[in-house]
Amino acid sequence: MTKLFETFYLGSRTLANRIVMAPLTRARAPEDIASERVALYYAQRATAGLIISEGTPISREGQGYLFNPGIFTPEQVAGWRLTTDSVRANGGAMFAQIWHVGRVSHPSIQEDGKAPVSASSKIAAGALAYGLDDEGKPNLIPTTVPRQLATEEVARVVEDFVQAASNAMEAGFDGVEIHGANGYLFEQFMNPLVNDRTDAYGPQSLENRLRFTLEVVDAVIAKIGRQHVGIRLSPYGQLFDMPLYPEIDETYATLTQALGERGIAYVHIMDQGGFKMGDGTGDDTGASFLALLKTMRGKLPDTALILAGGMTRERAEALIAEGLIDLAAFGQAFIANPDLVARLRNDWPLNPADHSTYYGGGAEGYIDYPSYSGLRKVA
Repeated sequence: MTKLFETFYLGSRTLANRIVMAPLTRARAPEDIASERVALYYAQRATAGLIISEGTPISREGQGYLFNPGIFTPEQVAGWRLTTDSVRANGGAMFAQIWHVGRVSHPSIQEDGKAPVSASSKIAAGALAYGLDDEGKPNLIPTTVPRQLATEEVARVVEDFVQAASNAMEAGFDGVEIHGANGYLFEQFMNPLVNDRTDAYGPQSLENRLRFTLEVVDAVIAKIGRQHVGIRLSPYGQLFDMPLYPEIDETYATLTQALGERGIAYVHIMDQGGFKMGDGTGDDTGASFLALLKTMRGKLPDTALILAGGMTRERAEALIAEGLIDLAAFGQAFIANPDLVARLRNDWPLNPADHSTYYGGGAEGYIDYPSYSGLRKVA
């Protein structure tokens, strides 16, 4: 019998099932504040055992895309409170994904047109931010050369994450997911081919490269408790000019060991396969990824493991039965199927998604997808 639809104890609460709604950027917050429409969108999908919010920037500096609801002002906290109340009223649980994009940004998004900051001084070649073009219109635009964070500034960014975590709890979230994946700030520290620092956060040692990540994890744990903390990682991911490097397995095995020792609620792994942002190509890393995933599983005795990327019911059931993962995250399928849990449980067909409405816009392609019951004809 499948375990996918069984309850699961995570951190401080029991989830209704093992299905997770993965974080999905939708750019539906014109004021960078979660609105009533955002609340409805998540409430429609609250039958997921756990919802992880779209990336919510921890600061204006950490933002790389327009129209993403942040978590750093009182108005943003109040906006998210409406969402969490709505999800909870429908029986769901929700973590906030707290986010700093690092170099994957543009001066048009930054305060006073400043350069984006990063662990690195290297541009994210081929990467695009969603900012204002030369005509002042929202558009996908190439990222610019970042400013490398000074050593004394790193502690400030750590504190920004701590404050964001505190704000998230005030907003009613069950916890936070630190966004350590997809080529953003944490990976910019961890990747020795991107990190070009010469200080204690530089690429000279593995300890140095992991220092920022573990400082953030420890500081957030100290503020809100380990049972409220998760992290997302994407080993072998190549998004936003993140080249593969020989030390990948050692880096993520060591990091996972440290996270397991801290006993956080979960580690969320993103399987990006061979996809690389920019030219759409990438190396085939499937076998290497699977081997590393098994290694990481063994280092998390008291921490749940979530896997996202190309997920299907069949794959989820097999991986859970094998004991390789605890929870299965579905991404794009949730966009067009607010009742995805019921559809998976009953083997009902899935709505096709309209890719043209993924980012930006209004209600269309956001809150207007029908449930399966709404499609059935009355006899």
